[in-house]
Amino acid sequence: MPVELLHIRGSEKILKKKRLEKDLQATLEYVDDALYGSIYRRELLRQALDEMGWRENGSLNIIDGRRYQYKGFKKGVALEGDSFASYEYLWTGLLRLQVGFDRGLIETGVLMLTALRSIKSSLGTSRELAEAEVELLSPTINIPVSIALFDLGPPIISNGTEENSDGTSIPANDK
Repeated sequence: MPVELLHIRGSEKILKKKRLEKDLQATLEYVDDALYGSIYRRELLRQALDEMGWRENGSLNIIDGRRYQYKGFKKGVALEGDSFASYEYLWTGLLRLQVGFDRGLIETGVLMLTALRSIKSSLGTSRELAEAEVELLSPTINIPVSIALFDLGPPIISNGTEENSDGTSIPANDK
């Protein structure tokens, strides 16, 4: 599933004004490709954002003199996300973006989250839940924000064997 992007409180207009909509979409697709099935997502995310030009500016700091940083920043737009381990990062990520918005550091933010939630959840889809929770947090959280929902799949872990061209498994040391 490609990245699902939802815009809240006019964030799409801000991205268009800054001419970042294509850049952002390409970046999110690249992040999706780079992280799908991976184990070490934090470092791969950092590398992917660096390659797409979202980490070049020294403006990643949220608060001067502290180690709190956004994952990426470009033209007044912050990218925020964690290791995609939990949807519950929504609240933490929104708070981090709100601090930058209130301090005048950013005009909008993009929060990257996993779309994976329990199949037992009675709260609807990840999209529906994100929209409802952002509204629930208003007026405390009032930043124009885009939420990118990723389906990165389970980590792909090799068991030390690879498949031969005819489909039979061979141990890695027998090549």
